[in-house]
Amino acid sequence: MPNRLAHETSPYLPQHADNPVDWWPWSAEAFEEARRRDVPVLLSVGYSSCHWC
Repeated sequence: MPNRLAHETSPYLPQHADNPVDWWPWSAEAFEEARRRDVPVLLSVGYSSCHWC
């Protein structure tokens, strides 16, 4: 099941749409949900490479 990154315009974010993680893009809604659930926000700074690199 794709997560919320599937339709992001960034070239990096959609690559992780099928990860088994409930990723959220940076948004007020993400922080509101974390506050509502009283859970920490884990931030991925991003990493991407190709098999030619």
